[in-house]
Amino acid sequence: MLDPTDWELFRAQGHRMLDDMVDYLQTIRERPVWQQAPESAQAYFHHGIPRHATPLPELHDTFMQHILPYSVGNTHPGFMGWVHGGGTPVGMLAEMLAGGLNANLGGRNQIPIEVERQVIGWMRDLFGFPAQSSGVLTTGTSAATLIALVTARDAAQQKHPNATTWAAYTSTQAHGCIARALKIMGWQGCLRKIPCLDDHTINLAALQQAITEDQQHGIQPWLIIGTAGSVNTGAVDDLQGLAQLAKQCDAWLHVDGAFGALALLSPQLAPRFRGIESADSLAMDFHKWGQVPYDAGLILIRDGEQHRQSFAAADAYLQREEQGLAANSPWPCDYGLELSRGFRALKIWFTFQSLGTARLAEMIEQSCALAQQLGEWVKATPTLELMAEVSLNIVCFRYCGDQSLSPERYDAINRAIIVHIQQSGLAAPSLTFLRGRAVIRAAIVNHRTQQEDIGKLLAATLVAVQACQSTSSRSHSDATPFTFIFSP
Repeated sequence: MLDPTDWELFRAQGHRMLDDMVDYLQTIRERPVWQQAPESAQAYFHHGIPRHATPLPELHDTFMQHILPYSVGNTHPGFMGWVHGGGTPVGMLAEMLAGGLNANLGGRNQIPIEVERQVIGWMRDLFGFPAQSSGVLTTGTSAATLIALVTARDAAQQKHPNATTWAAYTSTQAHGCIARALKIMGWQGCLRKIPCLDDHTINLAALQQAITEDQQHGIQPWLIIGTAGSVNTGAVDDLQGLAQLAKQCDAWLHVDGAFGALALLSPQLAPRFRGIESADSLAMDFHKWGQVPYDAGLILIRDGEQHRQSFAAADAYLQREEQGLAANSPWPCDYGLELSRGFRALKIWFTFQSLGTARLAEMIEQSCALAQQLGEWVKATPTLELMAEVSLNIVCFRYCGDQSLSPERYDAINRAIIVHIQQSGLAAPSLTFLRGRAVIRAAIVNHRTQQEDIGKLLAATLVAVQACQSTSSRSHSDATPFTFIFSP
């Protein structure tokens, strides 16, 4: 038996662990956003597999000293590097409950599956999908995209059994998970990358031309992918226009709504996503703007029967009954890759039930308002340049204060600025590239982020600019990192 020998001691230790995590979240602003783990901390994780038991209090101490201080930092309001949600205390407690229940949601007759079905139903209603559509929770949009594309391929082959050459289309700003999914499927050669307009949305005229040229050469269009909130700039493609083109060429329309789709919770932002209700499939994440703890993604597919046909298995050990534990068909495993699945739905259910969609919508709107504010501050700063109009909650900018520098030197300096800011502990933007140039990218996703936090980012940027200006004659490889002292 692996249960505790002394339940009361275990209960007391569990309360200490919970209290420490509540304290961590409550005092998060007093900590640096990110800090490099020292060799002493890394050394704890270079040992071999343990043969003998270590007391739980000792493991807890190791966690507090050598793990907790050195995570990526996305719970912190100053984390703006990637589109990572900040999580919530409620979501943390829901994860604890799910862990204690230890339910396998691959299938069977159990209420946790009804919780997942309810969450999927909420999203079906939010995005305007029909009653016969289907869905399943995934680790995230990458896995959801693979499920969608496999279903789309199967549908295309059924509709066009004589086709031998296929084409799929997406923009140059689309997420890399699309190309990876096609590579896993062995269909990577069919992908066409369509150029974008100045606002970083897909160029519909160029897409129409590419489709027409393919059709003239006997190539069957089978998939068009639109982006509802691009990873680089937050741009939202013309989803209505994409839906019309998909209908004209009899192609499947998939929408990547990884972080942006939940903006539909906001009446203020929802009109920008018109056309999403026409998608044949939609992939999205709850662990980004939904603030649900990692991991929690979703795939919705309009044709639920096609979805089930693509993934359902008839193995003997998965046979269904009308009653008993083997009832309640179809099961989640009939709609995805996983038979062993955790109870992801519980933390989503708790988040939406405890906060309500109105409060989540306000948080999303606040993220966008802060991004607009940061964009205006960047425009008002002579040494900085806004590299893309702020669409949702992502701000791309760069240092541009010395006109004598080459584009390559500018790239090197901006990359150094990002590292300087991250090492300061005050904020954590990330690096991306727009039109071939390195830019500083701030994605405002965390519900804890306030105006003071974007102010700290801007201040840390200007300090880093000064540090980089003093070494502008050096090569990027010779540049000495600037050291900041963290001050909450």
